[in-house]
Amino acid sequence: MEPGAAVPMLWLGLCGLCMARVVKVPAGPLLRVEGTEVAIPCDVSEYEGPSEQNFDWQVTRGGVLEGVVSTWDASFTDAAFRGRVQSGAIELRRTNNSAVELRIKGLEATDQGEYKCSTPSTDATVSGNYEASVHVRVIADALKVSRLKGRSASSPNITEGGDFQLQCLASTASAEHTHLSVSWEIRRPKAGGGTWQGVLSLSHQGLLQPGPGYEIRSQNGDTRLDRTAGDAYRLMVSHALPEDGGEYRCVVQEWVQGADGSWQQIQQKELAIATLEVSPIALSVAVTESDVVLRMGDPLELTCVVTAAVGGMAQIELAWYLSPTADDSLQGSRIVASVDHQSVVNESGNAHLSHVEAGSYRLSVGSTGAADGGFYFCRVGVWVPQSNGSWYKATEETSPPANVVLSLAVPTYRISLEAPTIPTVSEDPMELVCKVSTAELAAEVRFSVSWYYEPRLRSDAIAASELIGSMDQDSVLQVEDRYKERALDGDMVFFKPDVSSYSLRIRRTLDTDRGNYHCMISSWSREGIDGWTKSKEETSKSVNIFWPIEDYHLAVQALEERPHSAPGSTFQMSCKASPRNLKDPRFSVVVTAEKPAAGTARILSLSHDSLVRLEDWKDPGRQDAVVLERIQENVFRFRMHQTQLTDAGLYRCVVTAWTLGGGGVWQEAINATSEPIKMEFQTSGPVFNVSLHSDSPAVYPGERVELHCIVTIQGPAVDPDDLSFDVYWFVVRSSALDKAPVFLASLDRRAVVSQAPRNGSSDVGVERVSAMEFRLRVHGCEEQDFGSHYCTVTPWVRSSADSWQRQPDIKSKPILVSIKPDMLSAFRYPLLIGIAFAAAVGLLSCLIGYCSTRYCCKKLPAQEVRRDQRRRLMSMEMD
Repeated sequence: MEPGAAVPMLWLGLCGLCMARVVKVPAGPLLRVEGTEVAIPCDVSEYEGPSEQNFDWQVTRGGVLEGVVSTWDASFTDAAFRGRVQSGAIELRRTNNSAVELRIKGLEATDQGEYKCSTPSTDATVSGNYEASVHVRVIADALKVSRLKGRSASSPNITEGGDFQLQCLASTASAEHTHLSVSWEIRRPKAGGGTWQGVLSLSHQGLLQPGPGYEIRSQNGDTRLDRTAGDAYRLMVSHALPEDGGEYRCVVQEWVQGADGSWQQIQQKELAIATLEVSPIALSVAVTESDVVLRMGDPLELTCVVTAAVGGMAQIELAWYLSPTADDSLQGSRIVASVDHQSVVNESGNAHLSHVEAGSYRLSVGSTGAADGGFYFCRVGVWVPQSNGSWYKATEETSPPANVVLSLAVPTYRISLEAPTIPTVSEDPMELVCKVSTAELAAEVRFSVSWYYEPRLRSDAIAASELIGSMDQDSVLQVEDRYKERALDGDMVFFKPDVSSYSLRIRRTLDTDRGNYHCMISSWSREGIDGWTKSKEETSKSVNIFWPIEDYHLAVQALEERPHSAPGSTFQMSCKASPRNLKDPRFSVVVTAEKPAAGTARILSLSHDSLVRLEDWKDPGRQDAVVLERIQENVFRFRMHQTQLTDAGLYRCVVTAWTLGGGGVWQEAINATSEPIKMEFQTSGPVFNVSLHSDSPAVYPGERVELHCIVTIQGPAVDPDDLSFDVYWFVVRSSALDKAPVFLASLDRRAVVSQAPRNGSSDVGVERVSAMEFRLRVHGCEEQDFGSHYCTVTPWVRSSADSWQRQPDIKSKPILVSIKPDMLSAFRYPLLIGIAFAAAVGLLSCLIGYCSTRYCCKKLPAQEVRRDQRRRLMSMEMD
């Protein structure tokens, strides 16, 4: 043995020691028919070698062991099998690393024998079995499949809904105890050829199995398979469907039962039996009458003739359609009368359907109306029953149309429009009367009326007419949405004073009612028994309803009734509204205040229904300080008690005039604003200033910063007991003051402290150091506390009348609070990471150097290597 071969041999020996090897082939003898194919699998279980396992197949025939085929040695095959192996009749297929399959096609009688599968091995220790055998028996082909004599495989034509039968002869003369299974399959016509699908089969154990899609039909008895005398297997199909057409074949399989009770299929044969074509039911439908001309009220009769080649229990479904067009798609048509396949008749109006004789159905209309004219179609469907009691529609046909023309008697009449009541100003009533003058009136004619309005435009443009309302031939009123509210309120009335007159009355006109009016009268003739059809329309001339109007005008005058100059007094002003071209108006008023710092705000309002409402007046404790009242219908008075310096500004009255519209609803007409009344105070009170101070605005993280808000007074001295302050603290998170301020805390004049939520920043505390000094403390400063801090102070001064007067707010200059960076904390983590990385690189370098000197630089003489390998091989042989 060469030294280099020791390694793979050693590996195989070690693998052999690791686990047992078990070669497996099918248990029991394999019985096959001469000329068929056999496939014998062989696999090695519990094998996990590094590569593919090799296999050898041998056969013992007549006591002689012959080599069949091998996966690793081409010369293993004996001469008796070499030609068949080269042609592919005998082949060995590998299914995975540890399994193969021996396939022998076209079995011969001489192929019978004991086949052995073995695995060549170099395992040092034998564990398990390395070969297995199976006996293959080859018997003669004794299975015969044929058609019945006299029955050809031509293309018989079957009508849909009919029945058909197919038979196949199958028998075997085998000496073995075999069983047969018979299956019927269909291949439907399809582009490129279809696939075979199972219809019904009888297994070798006598079990009846329907194919996919035939389960319900088999349960219902539409598909059946039985065995008759003379080894004939008959397929019977009832109530044939269109999908039953195609090519049918009989598939016979021969089975044998092994010693262990399992079944083996030993061969299979197919035989084409017939090609069937399922033709649809032939159906023709026609109407005996093609063109019918009648006068209104005459009876109508149409006959539908049906010719259908049906058999069995097929039933007819018929329906008469009336369509406005000759299109047989029947779009927009309606069913006049019908009878379904269960002989249930459905009739509409005065139409009747009768079955006069076989294949003839008559439609009768007793008294025709205008709606009975048009194109009549007869649509017929054929329904076929199924074994489960259900029905399906096999075919359907529609007849050519029969055109029915009805002549209509049109009445002659004239209409006129009069205006007995014309308004001269808004709110005046208006009435229009539309009259019908009949010159020649046909019997049973009714009228309907529709009122139209065209708005008056200032230019020469033509306005489109819009419908106001209508009253149909049955005196049912329908009002358009725009006028529905006025009609419900009784402001717009539609009525019929006599048989030939129709009136439209508006009790209170609006400016938008000016324009042109006209009416339309439509005549209606009786259609059948319960219906009416429109026969003619006439439109009247227009009537112009117009009155001149002037634009609304409203003037508001404000007057200060009680002069004042000192805080704490009462401010009083009155407002007078002077309207023009307004009829019986009502007024609503809103008092507004314009202040230099706060802009314009709504103080108090009084509606036209005398409802008082506080608008933007939100000063707590002074809800009752403002009063607004109506002195006269157009005069209002506003009072403000206990005025303060912050109330100074310009006060106005905004007055809106309202007029009564249609339906008793008040509508806004016009509004106007008065000249301002100035509220100002003459006072020599103190002037307040505020400043912000901090000893150390720059701190390190975690330290505390203090801000002092100091208030100073200029002018006359004030008793500290007569002073009080509201102090608010804010911060802008930027040194440029270009962001929105953030509220921190506040201390009001009643010593109530309010703080904003922390939101990730440090805690704050506020306190009053002295009467004029306030302090803000920010504890444990963080980076979020960086920004410009300032305070806002609202002074309150007690007057001689023992009332507190609010002074204007004053704001301090901002102080920038900055957080100094902590250098040690900033460099702590980068320094630790650098030290750890350097130590890791050093250890890795030492490890690489040690491995290089230990393994790469050491060499053994060639003789020592060979001696070491030989020593290891000798020890294996001794083992």
